[in-house]
Amino acid sequence: MGISSDNVRGFILAVSSSIFIGSSFIIKKKGLMKAGAVGNRAGSGGYSYLYEPMWWAGMISMIVGEIANFAAYAYAPAILVTPLGALSIIFSAVLAHFILEEKLHIFGMLGCVLCVVGSTTIVLHAPQERNIESVKEVWMLATEPGFLVYSIIVLVLIVVLVRYAPKYGQTHMVVYVGICSLMGSLTVMSVKAVGIALKLTFSGMNQFKYFETWFFTAIVLGGSILQVNYLNKALDTFNTAVVSPVYYVMFTSLTILASMIMFKEWDSQNASQIATELCGFVTILSGTFLLHKTRDMGSSPSSSSSSSTSSEVPIVSRSPK
Repeated sequence: MGISSDNVRGFILAVSSSIFIGSSFIIKKKGLMKAGAVGNRAGSGGYSYLYEPMWWAGMISMIVGEIANFAAYAYAPAILVTPLGALSIIFSAVLAHFILEEKLHIFGMLGCVLCVVGSTTIVLHAPQERNIESVKEVWMLATEPGFLVYSIIVLVLIVVLVRYAPKYGQTHMVVYVGICSLMGSLTVMSVKAVGIALKLTFSGMNQFKYFETWFFTAIVLGGSILQVNYLNKALDTFNTAVVSPVYYVMFTSLTILASMIMFKEWDSQNASQIATELCGFVTILSGTFLLHKTRDMGSSPSSSSSSSTSSEVPIVSRSPK
């Protein structure tokens, strides 16, 4: 099955995005550690990191990565773009090994290889992007009963998690990461809509005269702010080697589910192609979990603990090591 030129553009943009975003996790973590040493930690509700230049450097790196990711969704389907986020985990894990001294064991390296193999499989068998000629078409897809039900369920879960985040967020990583992942699945659908609107506008068909485009833009802005806030809390409270893969798995799974419901990207593919893509996705998940589960192998408990708590103010509960 040939790869379209739009899919190639989406692939290049997605890989570039992963490099910048993978770096941002490490830079922001360093900034949060420095800020936590002199002020209130982000995990405890503090915002001293806003005065830390290194945190802003990481934020700029993330913004550049998100812009590249944003552009990728305008050219390629979510089933291709989203799984490539695994490459940011690899980049983040390698940098964490050298900079944060969060050791990467040989099996962690195998996990990185599995992520690459799975990503390659998905790229080679990704479906072609459906032809959309107006943002109103995206709006029609978003307001179909199936996606409306999905959106309502997601919003209810987000409200519940935000309500209990102050009580359980410090001890249960799934609270912070869950909020980011759930909101992320809706944000990506809106990002794709805005990306398509920009693509069509640049080709001469102005899409910003429709209120639907501005509605999707508002979702992107609001969703991004919510995700950044809770991702900071997760990074400041738990080990980067834990947050990155768990966030990736939850975010990717929910985004692909949302894309399947909204854009029906697998309708044009046969069973063999769908099975191959699913195998690629499972391979990525396997590599991600292997990377996560072996993060402390080869290092003593004391050194592992000190690597995640150095330069930080102690808190009552931490994630199990």
